Amino acid sequence: MWDVLWRVVTVYFSAMLKFIFGPLGGYAAGLNIIVTILTTVMSMMTVVLVFTFFGDFIRQRLLRRFFNAKRFTERNRKYVGIWRRYGLVGVAALTPLLLTPIGGTLLAVSFGSPRNKLIFYMFVSASVWSVIFTIVVYFFGNEVFPDFMR
Repeated sequence: MWDVLWRVVTVYFSAMLKFIFGPLGGYAAGLNIIVTILTTVMSMMTVVLVFTFFGDFIRQRLLRRFFNAKRFTERNRKYVGIWRRYGLVGVAALTPLLLTPIGGTLLAVSFGSPRNKLIFYMFVSASVWSVIFTIVVYFFGNEVFPDFMR
């Protein structure tokens, strides 16, 4: 019992940092496919909720205190380009693929996305990509990562 819970918690926290770590970690830990999907979605949505409601505070108080952030860097310009080109729906769709859950949510919050739309689109994106990534990893994992997987 505690062993399974520990594996779920490990997958949960790793998927908060990078979305693909959820399906990869769930498969490597031997979790059920449904548990992996649910854990990955819950992980991303935890990050989305925390940064949606506390993102401005975190950005203004914590990050600027510890990091001397320049306003117009090359990286920031790329993020602005992504936002202008794709908007909230595009950022939500790209978050599991290219961005991290933290990065995608902070990007959307920085541009003033309505909270209810942000949460909805991120949930849809997390659900769809979690199912796709988990199915791919569980059914093709041994062929793609023969040394890494079970």
